[in-house]
Amino acid sequence: MASINTRGVILGGVVAGFVINISEYVLNEPVLGGQMAEALTAHNLPPIGGSAIALFLILGFALGLVLVWLYAAIRPRFGPGPKTAAIAGVVVWFLAYFTSSLNFGAIGLLPARLLLIGLVWGLVELIVASLVGGWLYSEA
Repeated sequence: MASINTRGVILGGVVAGFVINISEYVLNEPVLGGQMAEALTAHNLPPIGGSAIALFLILGFALGLVLVWLYAAIRPRFGPGPKTAAIAGVVVWFLAYFTSSLNFGAIGLLPARLLLIGLVWGLVELIVASLVGGWLYSEA
């Protein structure tokens, strides 16, 4: 079995992270920005500021790297291509987005409508990011 191409994971992961970060910006500013601000205000929380945004950007790139690494890891079993990339995207979505959204919903931090929109958006976002990152990845 071939080893994972680290350069390919980094290249694909950085691009996947870029897709994730752009998508998250669009979701959390123009699409849901006002509703998110209302939800934060309802819990007496401050608006999301610079240090939190910086952390979110770093985590977006880290998620892109994990996404493409997982694609590379499962590729020998499922074969290269969009189906395998989509599987990696769904797995990462479940572990990173679905479980945390259930936690936020269980404690009432965010309204169910915002969580549902975020979950559907995130699923599409991670599948697209995985397709792009997987397309850039190739074995050494």
